[in-house]
Amino acid sequence: MAGTSRHDREMAIQSKRQLSECTDPVERLRLQCLARGSSGIKGLGRTFRIMDDNNSRSLDAKEFVKGLSDYGVLMEKAEAMSLFQMFDRDGSGMIDFDEFLITLRPPMSSARKGVIMEAFRKLDKTGDGVITIDDLRGVYNAKHHPKYQNGEWTEDQIFRKFLDSFDSPNDKDGKVTKEEFLNYYCGVSASIDSDVYFILMMKNAWKL
Repeated sequence: MAGTSRHDREMAIQSKRQLSECTDPVERLRLQCLARGSSGIKGLGRTFRIMDDNNSRSLDAKEFVKGLSDYGVLMEKAEAMSLFQMFDRDGSGMIDFDEFLITLRPPMSSARKGVIMEAFRKLDKTGDGVITIDDLRGVYNAKHHPKYQNGEWTEDQIFRKFLDSFDSPNDKDGKVTKEEFLNYYCGVSASIDSDVYFILMMKNAWKL
C-alpha cells in the first residue's frame, strides 16, 4: 500500500496554494517537492545521490544548484545559494545530503515515525535494512492483485511494481532503504492532519 492517489492529489493542490504565499526558502523547497506527491522529497534525494559521483554523501554548492535544476525545482540561483548556505552549517562549502533530507522532511510526531518503522521492520524480513522482492514474498500477497489474476503480470512483476512506488520515477532499482521508506511516508504524512487517522491507516495497510 503506497500513498493513495487521492491524498497525493490533495497534497499537490494544497502545496501549490501554500507555495504562492510562502517566503521561507526551506519551506518553499519542501512545498515544491510535496507538490509532486508523496515521493517528491525522496525523488530529490535520489537526484542528489546520482550526482554524488565519489559516494561522499555530500554535495558542494555547484552540485547542489545543478541537482535542484535537474529535478525541476524552480528557484533563482541566488535563492538556491542562500539555501545552500543555510544547510552548510559548519561553513565547509559542503552539505551532508542525509542531514539535508531530514531537515526537508515535513515535521512528524514520534508516534507516526514509530508506526512507519514498525511497517518497515515487518517488510524487511531479512533485517538487512533494505526491502527487496525476496523480502516481500512472505509478507505481501500478490495473488489477489487483479493483474495477477487475469494473467497479465507475474508475481515478481507485481512485487517490482510495488517497490517502484517507493522509488523516484527516474531511478528505480528494486530496493527500498529505510531512508526512502521514511521519506516516502513523510510525504504521505504531510497530507494527513490527524495522528490517529495516519496510524490507523498504516496499521490497516500493513496489518500491524
